[in-house]
Amino acid sequence: MSRNILVVDDEKEIADLIEVYLKNENYTVFKYYTAKEALNCINTEKLDLAILDVMMPVTDGFAICQKIREKYHFPVIMLTAKDEEIDKITGLTLGADDYITKPFRPLELIARVKAQLRRFTKYNQQDTEENEHIITVSGLVLDQKTRKCQLNEKALSLTPTEFSILWFLSVNRGRVVSSEELFKEVWGEKYFSSNNTVMVHIRHLREKMNDSAEKPKYIKTVWGVGYTIE
Repeated sequence: MSRNILVVDDEKEIADLIEVYLKNENYTVFKYYTAKEALNCINTEKLDLAILDVMMPVTDGFAICQKIREKYHFPVIMLTAKDEEIDKITGLTLGADDYITKPFRPLELIARVKAQLRRFTKYNQQDTEENEHIITVSGLVLDQKTRKCQLNEKALSLTPTEFSILWFLSVNRGRVVSSEELFKEVWGEKYFSSNNTVMVHIRHLREKMNDSAEKPKYIKTVWGVGYTIE
């Protein structure tokens, strides 16, 4: 999978050199010589990493890094012409992940890029796995591991069955789930059309959530079909 990398340096020769080495590694490069163009790219392209020169006219690399951190979490590597501790401290304080001093060996920069992308990818995968048991829907938060539920930051006291119903509807958010499907999933038994168990539990859930059957905010009834959370 190709990665999108932003390169910003007002020294054209350096920016062009970095671009060549990155492209040799099959990265997609967005290269700019001014901060203004770079800031526009940040807001229009999906980026995986940024390489920013610190010393640039008008808007420096620190300011660009700060703008990135207002919205995004992808790695940022700073390039500095001065081997000063204050540059490193400033960059890291503003959210940079690494820095390299000019003049540098291009292969060292590529190694840093690969290391940051590996770290970021691994972190994101772990974060996703850790949060697979949590579902959030418009102020409703369900934690499958603890079987706890919150609505607008207030705990809801649900029975195990009520939690299972709400969880299944949330997992299938946007899809209408029939009473038969819901009964089989939660109770694990064959559903009979005369059985109103699901309807009763849905009513109890709505009462606890202060929801209305006529003007529901969460659990909606699709008459003759089933229930859905949108």
